[in-house]
Amino acid sequence: MNKKGIIIGVVVLAVIAGIAASFSSSSSESVNLDMERMHGTISTAMGSPILGDPDAPITIVEFGDYQCHQCYNWFHNTKPAITRDYLDTGKANLVFVDMAFLGRDSPKAAQASYCAEDQEMYWEYHEVLYNYQEDKIDGGWANTERLKAFALSLGLDMELFESCLDSGKYSKRVQYNTQQAREHGVRGTPGFFIVGPDGQQQIGGAQPFSVFKQILDQMI
Repeated sequence: MNKKGIIIGVVVLAVIAGIAASFSSSSSESVNLDMERMHGTISTAMGSPILGDPDAPITIVEFGDYQCHQCYNWFHNTKPAITRDYLDTGKANLVFVDMAFLGRDSPKAAQASYCAEDQEMYWEYHEVLYNYQEDKIDGGWANTERLKAFALSLGLDMELFESCLDSGKYSKRVQYNTQQAREHGVRGTPGFFIVGPDGQQQIGGAQPFSVFKQILDQMI
């Protein structure tokens, strides 16, 4: 890595550390962040747990909003094939990073996913949100009451979950992720970066599996 790259990396980690410190000062609960999770130019320290093998040579970074219907389409129509051919085979992993901008319920839904992560149920909650998404943005399906109902359906400790969600524990985390999406030129959701050993490539929109396959196979 050249000198400029090192400086940029240090600055990014310092910003993340500062935000993590603000989490700790605003909440009695600790925040578990891997400060070294850099994929290309993107920090995923405040994104989701890694889905797939953490040591896979390629990382798919997805920027999404739980109220985004095209994100719903990608989740149901493209992600299963990517999971089968790349995540399950150890060729790639995936990290979801919030771009919670479509409506007033979007940030709260993203925060709820991290409250579920506190109980090691992030991806299960993520799946529930995309299975129960409704067409109308801010139509009530992702309001606080429904978010708590989803947690109950997964058997989460409701006292812990409700305390986390009501306190806004992860509000700054979601704000940071959304800002990072904008800084990387993501103008709508879903947006993707495919990061390999020799660089990264951006994909905009809910592209079909064939588009991802072409890029992924070139990087392997």
